[in-house]
Amino acid sequence: MDKALIRSIVSAVLIALLAGPGAAEDKDKQTALAERMAKAPRVFLDGRDLQRDYFRQEVAFVNYVRDRKDADVHVLITIQGTGSGGREYNFSFMGQGEFKDLNYTLKYFSNRTDVSDEVRQGMVRTFKKGLVPFVARTPLADFVNVVYDGTSAAPAAAVKDRWNYWIFSLNAGGDASGVTTRKAGKFEGNVSANRVTEAWKIRLGFNAQFDGSRYDIEGTTYKSSTERESFNGQAIKSLSPHWSAGVWLSLNSASFNNIKFSVSPAVAVEYSFFSYAEATRRQLYVQYRLSYTSLQYREQTIYDKMRERLFRQTLSLNLELMQPWGNAAASIRGSHYLHDLKLNRLELNGSVSFRIFKGFSFWAGGGYSAIHDQISLPAAGATLDQILLMRKDQATTYSFRFNLGLSFSFGSMYSNVVNPRFE
Repeated sequence: MDKALIRSIVSAVLIALLAGPGAAEDKDKQTALAERMAKAPRVFLDGRDLQRDYFRQEVAFVNYVRDRKDADVHVLITIQGTGSGGREYNFSFMGQGEFKDLNYTLKYFSNRTDVSDEVRQGMVRTFKKGLVPFVARTPLADFVNVVYDGTSAAPAAAVKDRWNYWIFSLNAGGDASGVTTRKAGKFEGNVSANRVTEAWKIRLGFNAQFDGSRYDIEGTTYKSSTERESFNGQAIKSLSPHWSAGVWLSLNSASFNNIKFSVSPAVAVEYSFFSYAEATRRQLYVQYRLSYTSLQYREQTIYDKMRERLFRQTLSLNLELMQPWGNAAASIRGSHYLHDLKLNRLELNGSVSFRIFKGFSFWAGGGYSAIHDQISLPAAGATLDQILLMRKDQATTYSFRFNLGLSFSFGSMYSNVVNPRFE
């Protein structure tokens, strides 16, 4: 008999023996698993900057869908900063269809010192806990175990904070680049001290920036730079679930704006139409601010001033929404100097991201400013290189920006598979 034929027969027999009962059993298990997963809750994971692949890998007992209308549970994750420099993650679990009676929110808090892996592990733990009531209503409930780690539990005790809630930060950085004819460098540093409690929010910060360039063209050297130093402090008092008030102090020096030195104290009051407790999902608030500013200029201004003292008032209305249908934000702000109402500014800003129907989303954003308050413009104007390199502010009566986009996707509604190859 031909040796090649013999080898083929032996190989076939070995494969049959190795794959016999075990292969059939594995196939039965896979079929059973597929049947159970077909009845698993369908989840739409919604939020900004989420590591969705990590969630799919770590939480594999649900089906992930691409559109919220296909989901049994819509999980909306919103984020806001905490007083310690960490973050508060709000997980809103919103049942749909047969799960519509399930609607609740869980919270996860990260620390300022947590690395990204610790944060995402904490988010996944919260995500799993929130899914349990949904899974409990499906055939998968028989395969779910609850584990309690009693060793980590300890009686609640008052915490004595030796820093009294103060958080301090130091940051510095820069970069340099160049070619034969051009050299450029940037530097930025800042120092901050913050204390946030339920009653008070206190923020203090100093920032310094430098941006310089040098050009060597046909034997001639051109230098250009901008610099800015600023200090900002605020103390805000919580008055009620809807009211707050505060004081501000700003110190400034900026070559771009022709400011040698300015000092500006201010007082302000804010009213929130919704309770501040709802801030991660919706906000509608109005602010009023009255400020006094003492200015010293680097160059004589278009109003023949080298220094002046002015009062200014500002009124703004702001709306922010993060909802299952998408998110939106809009604001209108007007301000003017009290000595001359013609020196004023009106700013309109807005953005929206909206899921119109299954797989189809629309987003748009923009802003417009009517500008009539550039009191610090230098009378001598700016040189051509300062204009081209944006080293000095320029006279204008308006500014605007606009962006618009559409997206449409279709195909399989499920997205459980994670394949990181060639990422």
